[in-house]
Amino acid sequence: MTPFPTPPRLRVAGRLVAVAVLAVALAAPLAPLAAQTDYYNTDAGRPVRIEDAYAIERRAVELQMAPFRVERARGGAYRWGIEPELAVGLFPRTQVEIGFPLAHLEGITGRRQTALAGIDASVLYNLNAETRLPALAVVADVLLPVGAMAPDKAYPSFKAIATKTFPWARFHVNGQVTVGEAPAAPGIPASTGLSAASTELSRWLVGVAVDRTLPLRSLLLTAELVTLQPLDATEPRAWDVAGGARYQLSPRLAVDGGGGYRLSGSDAGWFLTAGAAVSLGLPWSPRR
Repeated sequence: MTPFPTPPRLRVAGRLVAVAVLAVALAAPLAPLAAQTDYYNTDAGRPVRIEDAYAIERRAVELQMAPFRVERARGGAYRWGIEPELAVGLFPRTQVEIGFPLAHLEGITGRRQTALAGIDASVLYNLNAETRLPALAVVADVLLPVGAMAPDKAYPSFKAIATKTFPWARFHVNGQVTVGEAPAAPGIPASTGLSAASTELSRWLVGVAVDRTLPLRSLLLTAELVTLQPLDATEPRAWDVAGGARYQLSPRLAVDGGGGYRLSGSDAGWFLTAGAAVSLGLPWSPRR
């Protein structure tokens, strides 16, 4: 990542995200809310990268309202991005999702740029519910070359997910591979990390997460450890640690915040995330 000066507005943005993370943590003492489960179904980037093996309910619609991520590398460079997403439960145990990652860079050669960094489309299929065996899911994803800051070509990726629940915690394991060579033209850097999973073009990624739910508080606390090899083989392998919280504000609205540190790799440094999602329903009734 090319270093550039830290604009005051980015410092302010980082503080705002930190406040959002603190607000989610402080929400735990609020009064319990009834009939809420959206906080329990985790997605990549909300608040951590590792997700669970479950799709949203059939005929459900989830609008992710501009999940935000800001990063600071050791050299002092900042970058940030948002990725509004729409997820639809079209079929049983099947989730179709489309995202529009937006990136902002400032200070590189004295110019500013905010642009679309691709279109990310994915399908998650849950293979089974948990028994003695963990729940399993597979994901097919493609990042399309749409926008001024998109990569130079389409990048498909494939992910396997396992989730196992115990009385005291849930564990999740994700493994992902991306097909294609490193970008040959300027666009998103190969290890940009602007969104939690899709626009970070890693050759492979493996991670494990553990979360603990507080059902009477509609709160989920989570932590993860992730290692990845950037798409550019000349870049060193990276290790990330992160944690966060997800809280159900109302039957339809969930908010989340988190943060972490990239321990190694070319982009070592801290990052913060914040987001919210609204759960809706398709405009037709189920067949009898």
